[in-house]
Amino acid sequence: MAQPERIAVLGAGSWGTTFAKVLADAGNDVYLWARRPQVAAEINETRCNDSYLPGIALPERLRATDDAAEAVHAAEFVVLAVPSQTLRENLAGWQPLLPQDVTLVSLAKGVELSTLKRMSQVIGEVADVPMERVAVVSGPNLAKEIAAGQPTATVVACSEEERAVALQKACFTRYFRPYTNTDLVGIEISGACKNVIALACGIAAGLGFGHNTMSSLITRGLAETTRLGVALGADTMTFAGLAGLGDLVATCASPLSRNRTFGERLGRGETVAQAQEAAHGQVSEGVKSCSSIRQLAARHGVEMPITDVVHRVCHEGLEPGPAAAELLGRERKAE
Repeated sequence: MAQPERIAVLGAGSWGTTFAKVLADAGNDVYLWARRPQVAAEINETRCNDSYLPGIALPERLRATDDAAEAVHAAEFVVLAVPSQTLRENLAGWQPLLPQDVTLVSLAKGVELSTLKRMSQVIGEVADVPMERVAVVSGPNLAKEIAAGQPTATVVACSEEERAVALQKACFTRYFRPYTNTDLVGIEISGACKNVIALACGIAAGLGFGHNTMSSLITRGLAETTRLGVALGADTMTFAGLAGLGDLVATCASPLSRNRTFGERLGRGETVAQAQEAAHGQVSEGVKSCSSIRQLAARHGVEMPITDVVHRVCHEGLEPGPAAAELLGRERKAE
């Protein structure tokens, strides 16, 4: 499969715009779809997307449009950069426009609430394509740092290795180093669960706890994520890699993480509605995914105490202080 010359990115938020920049910097002609015409116009006229990436200059090979048909025309890759819980609805509208044999690439990290399906499963179902045409990008990918050209590594996963390698070539730059993987289950479960663990770390920070607490939550969070992934057929080693431990550490530790910041507000006593208002109306992915991940774990008989507590804080009125006490008071056992 040759290096693609034309790639569509559907979704002009911070990560969608950043990944479009990566693809353009790698030498591709990139068409970025924005829902709002004014965002597309701003990008084309000023080379900036100040609503999501203020101060970042976008390359000339990146063009924006509010016409999805124009964006996906003749594309070899179509990158889906919309939130996990809106992916199904958006993709249903785009499906008739997709080029034949296109590779569909998911940037979303979550588990669908209504079906408990991973994003690649949703894509395969809605687009009516075999799973070997679906790829996933995941890793320690804080958008603002990557947009500024700071070095990072990531994982591009696809069950068909040839497509994974083609995507790897398409997004390889001096600052963005992709590795290939074929374990979609492990990559996607890692990406969804790390948002929930980051909420827990934020809640702990809001309560005034320090590094020992954070390290404990990250480590035990990785353990419960791994249990779920293995129950679903993932490779254990995936969780020790970039999309597992790497993404978990970045999301739990960085003030650039929306999930960590959202959780911190909850820990300081704000409600979900108040935290959402402070985040300019955005709800972190983990607030929604904690419920679907909890249900998925229950379906497979997997114990996920941190996820359970985060769900109850976000959706059942459990106060953060008692939530922390509950985790610390769990039954003693071997690690």
